[in-house]
Amino acid sequence: MSYALPDSAPGFDQPIAVLKHCHDRIRKQVATLEKLLPHLASHGADDEARQAARAVMKYFDQAAPLHHEDEEQNLVPMLLASASGADAELLAQLVPAILDEHRQMDGMWQELHEQLSAIADGSAAVLRAHDVQRFAETYRAHMEREESHIAPMAKRLFSAAQMASLGQAMQQRRGIVPAAAVAAPAGATGDTVASLRKDYGQASLNEGDVAHDPFVQFTTWFEEALKAQVNEPNAMSVATVDEQGRPTSRIVLIKQFDARGFTWYTNYDSQKGRQLAANPHAALLFFWTELERQIRIEGRVERTSAEESDKYFHSRPLKSRLAAIASAQSEPIANRGALEQHYEEVAKQYGEEPPRPGNWGGFRLVPERIEFWQGRRSRFHDRIVYTLQSDGSWARGRLQP
Repeated sequence: MSYALPDSAPGFDQPIAVLKHCHDRIRKQVATLEKLLPHLASHGADDEARQAARAVMKYFDQAAPLHHEDEEQNLVPMLLASASGADAELLAQLVPAILDEHRQMDGMWQELHEQLSAIADGSAAVLRAHDVQRFAETYRAHMEREESHIAPMAKRLFSAAQMASLGQAMQQRRGIVPAAAVAAPAGATGDTVASLRKDYGQASLNEGDVAHDPFVQFTTWFEEALKAQVNEPNAMSVATVDEQGRPTSRIVLIKQFDARGFTWYTNYDSQKGRQLAANPHAALLFFWTELERQIRIEGRVERTSAEESDKYFHSRPLKSRLAAIASAQSEPIANRGALEQHYEEVAKQYGEEPPRPGNWGGFRLVPERIEFWQGRRSRFHDRIVYTLQSDGSWARGRLQP
């Protein structure tokens, strides 16, 4: 296989030309993908094939999503705001199809990505011709439609200021120009939040992909989070309500999960402990941004047994055990110095074997509803929910994003 030298890219002062340049790069990567088919048949996953697979993956994993975001978050909204008459009618026909094709191509890419990953690491030499053909044909037709209608309309309708704004947004997305370089009116920070967004597209979630048992599905996703080295995959939000129905939430660390439920440990006299005593229901939320995944869990809460609490307490580091005794969690204290002094007093009193305080132990949420959320492009996310039935079985279904 041969590789053409990269063309010089136009500047972002010509944003429509940059988008066309992105299309040209996509065409070259698609051509490389097509060349891989006969090469693999003749040479297997040799060095050249592995290099080509890595190049295609790098582009469609990193650069292509930025191009889609340029269109979905900037180009298309600007056109919709500027067009009228026949232009508006044409956009009403084209835009839904363009956005739908983005989702289709994302799904096709996930299938190809798995095959290319195996080629890239030399563990397989199989690339399905049907998948390549479908991906290539869809992308080429998509780009031709945009170049025939969308790009000429933008050139015709956009003012110089709009072109500059589009180019600026594209540079910010790529980290070329920091967002702070764009001056915002005084007091406009709150309004700016509305424009902060990240499009998702790493994976999909279908009914056929998930286990029948939500605990099995949770275990699968948790293990994938560990493998992906997600930052604190065991961190979860716990939301409770007080006697007046006012909600509060905080981040805690899950310490155990099994068919009985999801367990964490805390001070029973803390705010959440008091609220759970009055209303023993809670909602948990795991958010793994690296995988673009959430898991929402709702149900009733019970205390773990004293034996379970003892076992976990005595497995903790000594300083953590002493801190659990020293801190009257959620209660006010004069200053940090007073807190540390109390810790020193507790450490002196109990030494190396502090006992578990009677007001410290575990809570277990027994789930009644578990939802698995996978981020997708254009906020068209996948949501699969499990609901506990009266006979103890789980009903499974899809929710709209």
